[in-house]
Amino acid sequence: MKIGVFDSGYGGLTILGKIRDRLPQYDYIYLGDNARTPYGTRSFEVVYQYTLQCVRRLFSMDCRLVILACNTASAKALRSIQQTDLPHMGEGLRVLGVIRPTVEALDSLTRSRVVGLLATDGTIQSQSYPLETEKLFPDIKVIGQPCPMWVPLIENNEHHSAGADYFVQKYINDLFAQDSRIDTIILGCTHYPLLIDKIRNYTPHGVNIVTQGEIVAESLACYLLRHPEIETSCTKDGTIHFFTTENVDKFQASASIFLNTPIKAEHIAAP
Repeated sequence: MKIGVFDSGYGGLTILGKIRDRLPQYDYIYLGDNARTPYGTRSFEVVYQYTLQCVRRLFSMDCRLVILACNTASAKALRSIQQTDLPHMGEGLRVLGVIRPTVEALDSLTRSRVVGLLATDGTIQSQSYPLETEKLFPDIKVIGQPCPMWVPLIENNEHHSAGADYFVQKYINDLFAQDSRIDTIILGCTHYPLLIDKIRNYTPHGVNIVTQGEIVAESLACYLLRHPEIETSCTKDGTIHFFTTENVDKFQASASIFLNTPIKAEHIAAP
């Protein structure tokens, strides 16, 4: 069994990189549905259908455990897949997301109990972070700010440019204009760690900035420890295979921005 990591595009590579740093011994398959990205602007039903199709594809590729390394997919599809589809798809299949482990980390990070969320419009509209936080920590308030220009800047390799500063400063200012008590910010899109230096530059001193990679990696390590029946079935040759529904050359060129290393990928038809 391999561990599957799914994203609508490239951002999940930031999660995969941290997972491999923490758990290098396992075998992984990464599937990017780049031909149908972005998911963030699509309806709940479309995101659910696309995500379910890709999860099924990873299951067919001998991944019994799949990580949705995508906030939009986690927000709009994870619960439906877990509750409606998994019970009918066979024994021992698991799908995990990135929102729950991120929220679990908030209690120890915020003192003011006011948390900012920088994310895509789709993740903000889903209300998944406020709803999940309400379940675990009802005294914590989550305030969302969509950042529609950040993903295009990153995927066009313009995130280091001076032009990117305008949009980073704008969205952070818009966030704090909603509530100046915010003392912790969630980067609720897996692309956003590539903007971390600029985000820090425009964020008030002393505010915690939460990236998801390390949190998700540690959560997965704990999950495997708690579920030895899954852990023992995982193969451990330290391999990784990349698949994309888009052009392979395009994927490889962009993926290197996220992983800081050349990769080889294979094309796979969109499900």
